[in-house]
Amino acid sequence: MKCPFCGYTESKVIDTRPTDEGERIRRRRECLQCGKRFTSYEVVETTPVMVIKKDGSREAFSHDKLLRGVLKSCEKRPVTLAQLESMVSEIEVELQNRMDREVPSAVIGELVMEKLKKIDQVAYVRFASVYREFKDINSFLQELKVILEHEKS
Repeated sequence: MKCPFCGYTESKVIDTRPTDEGERIRRRRECLQCGKRFTSYEVVETTPVMVIKKDGSREAFSHDKLLRGVLKSCEKRPVTLAQLESMVSEIEVELQNRMDREVPSAVIGELVMEKLKKIDQVAYVRFASVYREFKDINSFLQELKVILEHEKS
């Protein structure tokens, strides 16, 4: 494993444990050259899910890319990284369990919004505003009305 600090390729494993979902193995490592510690994750390799983007292009699903997008919507919100990691892992498992190997990005966006709404409504609205590309304040208000009506019921 290559050290992210100095680039040396030798390290020793200090601690190994499964993540909460049991889908990954977390390994705490120490570089044998610079002595700094870092964390790596092992994941069972599966057939990749291909994401069909809005423009018709395709790319492999990326756990990290989805997590980065969700993190942006949760900036300065009382949402833990563990909650977001768990949410993204749940979405990844759902996608892996589908029969389709190609999934439109719209399906992933809807899954994120469904789960994010339960975690933090402000983060949900932030994500929705980018994902749904609100053109004006009226479309933004429309989404807020849907949230408020859902809360009343």
